[in-house]
Amino acid sequence: MAFSGWPSEALEFYEGLEADNSKTYWMAHKAVYDEQVRAPMEALLADLEAEFGPGRIFRPYRDVRFSADKSPYKTAIAATLTRGGYIHLSAAGLAAGSGMYHMERDQLARYRAAVDDDRIGPPLERIVAEAAADGVGIHGHDRLKRVPRGYPPDHPRADLLRHKGVVAWKEWPIAPWLGTAAAKRRVADFLRASVPLNQWLATHVGPSMPAAE
Repeated sequence: MAFSGWPSEALEFYEGLEADNSKTYWMAHKAVYDEQVRAPMEALLADLEAEFGPGRIFRPYRDVRFSADKSPYKTAIAATLTRGGYIHLSAAGLAAGSGMYHMERDQLARYRAAVDDDRIGPPLERIVAEAAADGVGIHGHDRLKRVPRGYPPDHPRADLLRHKGVVAWKEWPIAPWLGTAAAKRRVADFLRASVPLNQWLATHVGPSMPAAE
């Protein structure tokens, strides 16, 4: 089944879950989740697979073992794509992300060295500027208050050096197009706009590598 958007019932489901995050509500509305929330996400991932790789939907249940908030259910559906991408739907609307949300210590060291390099760092600055011109923000999910030790405070790319992860992020508030196939086009356009960032990260940061024993 081709993706044709999320119906208003999907948003209403999450509005209700935010008001009553209980097993009683979940079980009474599980068919709505399966048919109006999850099924469209599955269809969207299937449509995107050829270009962005297979997708995986996160479980709807929260891990409450170490949380003071014992609400059992997530108030959004989210999925990842193997070639880079994150999709998120909640009562507030649609969002998408891409990049490296969290860098391990070895990745962070390579990232900072690349940003510091006067040949490698400026292209990332251009990627950030070009993405902003397309309406896509590139941010650090977590940031140091100061430039990391070993780098001058007035470094020309001080802002990028403070990031502990780098992600492209786009949010769309609720609008009529969300219930149509146009939602796929917006997500796909965002993911394509994120390709230069992902290529830079893959080339200069790469996956985390376990330390040799």
